[in-house]
Amino acid sequence: MKNNPLVQVNLVCRVLLGFLFIYHGLVPKILWLSPAEIHLVDISGIGISAGYISPLAGILEILLGCAIIFLRKLDIVIYAAAGALLGLLAYVAVMSPSYLADAFNPVTTNILGMGLCYLILLTQKHVDWQD
Repeated sequence: MKNNPLVQVNLVCRVLLGFLFIYHGLVPKILWLSPAEIHLVDISGIGISAGYISPLAGILEILLGCAIIFLRKLDIVIYAAAGALLGLLAYVAVMSPSYLADAFNPVTTNILGMGLCYLILLTQKHVDWQD
């Protein structure tokens, strides 16, 4: 198994996708609440301050990132990540489309993340994590 290049591709994609969620959960939501996060929460209409909801969302993103990396037998985690990436991209596109033209925007981040999800699911059937 260790010499199987698909195992290596799967693992690298998992670590990168997990990092994406961990970083975006920790840095702009918990450590330094970004103005974009505050704006997106404010326009959601949920009536909860970004100071409360963003750190909670950040914790959930960090947990998802860790699950992607460590729960390698559960495809549902990858489907959840893909759904979250697609849903958040759609939310931004509808609610605040100006963010789609910014540097390091959700189009590039989320599409690349969905590509990693695809590669994980594609290679997963060729990986036996029990070896």
